Amino acid sequence: MKLNLYKSLLGSVIGVGMFSLNSCTDLSETIYSQIASEKYEFTENDASSMFAPVYSSLRDVYWAWYGYADLDICTDLWCIPLRIGVGWGDLYINLHKHDFHQELYHLSGLWSNAYAGINACNRLLADEAVQAAESSVAQLRAYRALYYYLLFDAFRNIPLDTQFEHEDGWQPEQATPQQMWDFIMGELEDVQELCGTESTMNELSNYAVRMIKAKMYLNHNAWFNDHSDDSYYKKCIDELNVIISSNKFSLAPAYSDNFKEDISDCSEIIFGIPFEYLYAGGNYFANLWMNEAGRATFGFTGWATGGGGALSQFLDTYDEDDTRFTDTWIGGPQVDQYGEPILVDGTRLDYTWNLRSIDNPGCYPMEGYRMVKYEIKEGDWGTSYDDVPFFRYADVLMMKAECLLRLGGYNGETEQDAADLVTRVRERAFKSTDPDKATRTVAQLKGGSVYKYGHYENIAKQDETDNWVTTEDGGNDIVLGGLLDDLAWEFVAEHHRRQDLIRFRMTNGQNVFNGKSWFCKDRKTDINDNHCDIFPIPKSAIDGNINLKQNEGY
Repeated sequence: MKLNLYKSLLGSVIGVGMFSLNSCTDLSETIYSQIASEKYEFTENDASSMFAPVYSSLRDVYWAWYGYADLDICTDLWCIPLRIGVGWGDLYINLHKHDFHQELYHLSGLWSNAYAGINACNRLLADEAVQAAESSVAQLRAYRALYYYLLFDAFRNIPLDTQFEHEDGWQPEQATPQQMWDFIMGELEDVQELCGTESTMNELSNYAVRMIKAKMYLNHNAWFNDHSDDSYYKKCIDELNVIISSNKFSLAPAYSDNFKEDISDCSEIIFGIPFEYLYAGGNYFANLWMNEAGRATFGFTGWATGGGGALSQFLDTYDEDDTRFTDTWIGGPQVDQYGEPILVDGTRLDYTWNLRSIDNPGCYPMEGYRMVKYEIKEGDWGTSYDDVPFFRYADVLMMKAECLLRLGGYNGETEQDAADLVTRVRERAFKSTDPDKATRTVAQLKGGSVYKYGHYENIAKQDETDNWVTTEDGGNDIVLGGLLDDLAWEFVAEHHRRQDLIRFRMTNGQNVFNGKSWFCKDRKTDINDNHCDIFPIPKSAIDGNINLKQNEGY
């Protein structure tokens, strides 16, 4: 089905012979506005076929080298350390340690790819033929709002541009956070009933638009660092209830169903980004995580760097009966597809529980459990063709649970209803092991986290006696810490965690992102220092626009 979708899209683009898309990222020329409308009567299908740059830019934002998905490296779940004898992980040390600076490639890549998508939207919205197709205009405005949502989350103080044609020398002004919020929400509210009710890969439905709105409401107080108004949590629930009452979505029978190579038929997916080997590859999780010899475990044919590793502090938090652990991670001695031991220079390939250090001295090639959450098929290049479940129904239920707990109940629903929602999400992870463990109580969700926060680093080299440098932060002082744990187990490596850690706070008012240590990242002792909640604006953007002012603290 996925292959047919891409063939259809490609055929539509080629079939409109007067179009010339030389590059999905070359947006410098106004191609569509040059077409004489009297020579061709446009249809809604023709307008849809012109969306290739809009769609491809989102794939680039998410999974291009230095994409949005990599920003999970800033969190307490996994990292890419300096791999001794292999290298390359040094590119990610700054992200792990929260030593953010304006020349990080991850930031410039995210910035440029997102604005490429915005520019692609602006170009089509400026075309008179496209303007006549109401659903296409709605889709473009929704996509543009999605791009701005991602930029707003990452940088907050960003330029707002809604036009394609500009005077020579024009440069966009930097919008205030409130101006940007108002624009994004206004766009979403205008199109929330115009994008259709069918959820197809690539396209934003009315329900996907509601999800973006719900995310905006859920994170509002954290983004503006003002926790005095709980009404945004109520508005979040209102949006989520529209999705729930539609009866369009349901939890997939198995957790792993959400991470198959093709998720176009998965009942849980509200919005997915499709990837395809021939036309739109890019998801490189398997390649990032696997030791080169470890490819034999699955029989995949692509390159492998062995870079990624799970933080043992996070692995320690799993319940032994939670099947999401084995759905997500592999570790220990490895065998190939035929059950034979995998050897590396005569030594058994054995992924260890602990990582040594992010950079002092770094980690050896076999250290750390590896991620297998996204499907790896025999003969595939890795996970390059795996679709991305950008919004899924489990998130709807967990977001609603969070808001109910923060409000103490809303509109007739209680904190117990919140616990029931979390239990519902957990049930598939325990149904074959110990079903009773799926149940979460209000007290557990409102209690502290079981994560043993603190610096946890072994600075000894491989042949030396272990030399652990540790501190103890604990997790008991995290408000709704139990829920924060559940979010990690359900959504690890799904671009959620950074937002969650910034949104969840400790009893002293500091958020977890800044206030806790993990692995080699240390907490900020100044509880008022929250500049790392957003990233610095890339130097390339600052140099290219005299109207931009760098974010505070950088």
